[in-house]
Amino acid sequence: MKRPEQVDRTTPGSARDGVHDLERRLLGAERTMRRREMAAGAGVSLLSARKIWRALGFPNLGDEEVFFTTVDQDALKSILNMVREGTLTEETAISLTRSVGQMTDRMVVWQVEALVEDMVQNQKMSDPEARRNLVNLLPDIINPLEELLVYSWRRQLNAAVHRLVIRAETGLAASAEGRDGSEDDAPLPLARAVGFADLVSYTSLSRRMNERTLAQLVQRFESKCAEIISIGGGRLVKTIGDEVLFVAETPQAGAQISLAMSKEFAADELLPNTRVALVWGRVLSRLGDIYGPTVNLAARLTSLAEPGTVLTDELTASTLAGDDRFVLEPQEVTAVRGFGDVTPVRLAPGTGSGLVLD
Repeated sequence: MKRPEQVDRTTPGSARDGVHDLERRLLGAERTMRRREMAAGAGVSLLSARKIWRALGFPNLGDEEVFFTTVDQDALKSILNMVREGTLTEETAISLTRSVGQMTDRMVVWQVEALVEDMVQNQKMSDPEARRNLVNLLPDIINPLEELLVYSWRRQLNAAVHRLVIRAETGLAASAEGRDGSEDDAPLPLARAVGFADLVSYTSLSRRMNERTLAQLVQRFESKCAEIISIGGGRLVKTIGDEVLFVAETPQAGAQISLAMSKEFAADELLPNTRVALVWGRVLSRLGDIYGPTVNLAARLTSLAEPGTVLTDELTASTLAGDDRFVLEPQEVTAVRGFGDVTPVRLAPGTGSGLVLD
């Protein structure tokens, strides 16, 4: 956030004062230190301090800029103490710091845009008016949002312990079925059902829509996907415009999620159909994302799926065979870039109600 003296001079004085007051509350103290003073107070070189600062996603600063507070210094100390005590290597500390910086940056942008959109739509403000009004609104919601952030982080970390550690061996053992160990993904450490879903004709639709309508379409798509994945016990890895990547711990859970997505979007009058693909295999999890041949094959199969359908591969289909919740229909052999000839299998719902959505 800009300091009051950096705020555009055309901004009314009352607004500048509001920004200053909000800054003091958010930063927890006044800016009193230059970067060398901050680093010296933390007992580290300027180079080490800059590594952490950059990992958090903050800008480079000149030697004479009074930018840092005692809170900044304490945060730097807490990170570096884990390295000094041998708990973490410097590389790992920087990686953890970068995860916080990148995720909170995206989170803050998301929250700001949601608040602005609410004021524009429901209070009939113009976009500039809504953004100025944030200064008045934020003081009332800082504490609840902060409490929610910490609560969610603890819950998510607990879930990750169970998902990535406690049940990892079970998943690897299950993924060995039907394999001989020569597969491209065999050395990778985690077994997951990897799914992709993308909106049909998104590019052509986006060209015909105005900004607000397009934003509403994307938000509706992402929200519905997140809800279905959550109910199915999966995890939303990321969204990329018209595409969603998710994982589940078993092929059955991934199949239920995939079929629910296909069904829900086919019934949604405001959204186009989706193409969905699911592959059960091994992946590498890094930087909050997943990598490996399993991910690549799922992406390739998504592009082959007909609108409103779900595709999988033969190996995944073999793990679902015999489960009457699923119907498996082999398709024609197709040359898939990077994988050679592949027999896609269409996945359709069998008996039972599938995922029960609210």
